[in-house]
Amino acid sequence: MSRKTAAGVVIPDDLVTVGYVSGAYGLNGWVRIKPFSADGDALLHAKVWWLDKPELRDVSMLQAKIHSGDVVASLMGVSGRDAAEALKGTTVQIPRSHFPALADGEFYWVDLIGLNVENLQGELVGRVVDMMDNGAHPILRIAPAEVAEAESAQAEILIPFVEHFVKTVDQQLKKITVDWALDY
Repeated sequence: MSRKTAAGVVIPDDLVTVGYVSGAYGLNGWVRIKPFSADGDALLHAKVWWLDKPELRDVSMLQAKIHSGDVVASLMGVSGRDAAEALKGTTVQIPRSHFPALADGEFYWVDLIGLNVENLQGELVGRVVDMMDNGAHPILRIAPAEVAEAESAQAEILIPFVEHFVKTVDQQLKKITVDWALDY
């Protein structure tokens, strides 16, 4: 179900936060984006971005490129360094439906969140609540299946998202199978 802004613009239901504006780039109104992915492909391919400052609104992306690990972009209506600096801290969202297609065996992190995690013995380890990157590889953050309510705020299982531990990802069955014992 879509929702609308005060101006009557329809907001897509599948918006995903993909980065944030870290500041201006150059003097002509380009912005520097810190992407939440290693390559920023989703930012480079989407022609419309949703910014949350001053309120959630859509902005046409005119040009974008990778520069020193960040994405730098020219956006419609942002002209001059001061206008670009004013967007610092703004989150950037794009519809999940606009993400580029992936090769077999590749996944967007957002597609893994919410999947159940089972070990090779068929025991439910828990559910993926988030992903993080430690620099060497991504890590699954899992809310354990069997946690006392008092412990639930602090409890989590961290499993490296590498072939050694992650054996299969089945998005149809909403399940990840891991080589991980419940008592690790």
